[in-house]
Amino acid sequence: MQAECRENLKSISTLLKNLKEDQYQYPSTYLSGASIGQHIRHILEFYTCLTSACLENTPVNYDARKRDHDLEKKPMEAIKVIDRIIDYLENGEIKGETALLANYAVGKTQSRSIPSSFQRELAYCLEHSIHHQALIKIGLLEQGLSALICPDFGVAPSTIKFRMSNDS
Repeated sequence: MQAECRENLKSISTLLKNLKEDQYQYPSTYLSGASIGQHIRHILEFYTCLTSACLENTPVNYDARKRDHDLEKKPMEAIKVIDRIIDYLENGEIKGETALLANYAVGKTQSRSIPSSFQRELAYCLEHSIHHQALIKIGLLEQGLSALICPDFGVAPSTIKFRMSNDS
């Protein structure tokens, strides 16, 4: 799972190296005013929550992420965070049981503790990333930046495999 996450994050980093700050910050009409940078920040903060929980052996709480607005404004700052996450995925341990702390009710303040594992949460981070990459793709297309999009960017591995099996 760690290898798959590293590859996914590398694809994001490659994209960011080719984006200008104004393209990164562009408020997309199709994404309700959200920017590519805001989606990138969101992806990276989930991974950061997970890696921090692994290091500290604490429950994972995506609701408590810090929301670093530099990540949504400056692609180079996002690349630095991606590099740190990739380094952890290469050298750190992501194993063992944990709990997901989450509050899914808008009007309540109490979080629930849901049994999980660090590997399951890593899989969630990957799926979450792919979902947001699909949205990022919409923002890129809106700006006329289709040349920057790899064909598999924002596409689930199962969909890629299905498409490949139908091409044969």
